[in-house]
Amino acid sequence: MRTRLTTTRLVLAVVSTSLEQLAIWVIWRWLLPEFGVNLPVAVLISIMIAWGAFSIWFFVFTTRVLRKQAEVGLPSMVGAAGKAASRLSPEGLVRIRGELWGATSNEGVIETGEEVVVVGERGLKLLVKKAGGSTTH
Repeated sequence: MRTRLTTTRLVLAVVSTSLEQLAIWVIWRWLLPEFGVNLPVAVLISIMIAWGAFSIWFFVFTTRVLRKQAEVGLPSMVGAAGKAASRLSPEGLVRIRGELWGATSNEGVIETGEEVVVVGERGLKLLVKKAGGSTTH
């Protein structure tokens, strides 16, 4: 599916760049002379090459950006540090990256305000331990 989308984007990029190149030529051939501006063919070719190079760079750049998978959700939280927003005995709330998450302590009771580190996930809850503590599951 991803290859198909990239191919579709490539076809659209080629068509749009071709239309842009045609527009540059039309402006050079008919519009500029109307205003008394006569540019040499070498300038036209330089502009068209520069625009083509920019279009290729832009396509490659956006393709790389679109291919990157954003890490979201619970699996991306493993290793993140935060603070207990409520007492975890063993369940409670933690604040990580500015968000409140339901969490379960792997080390018994964790008091409000203590630093925690995410060590895993279970269902929709984070598994946390005290920062600097041992990792147990």
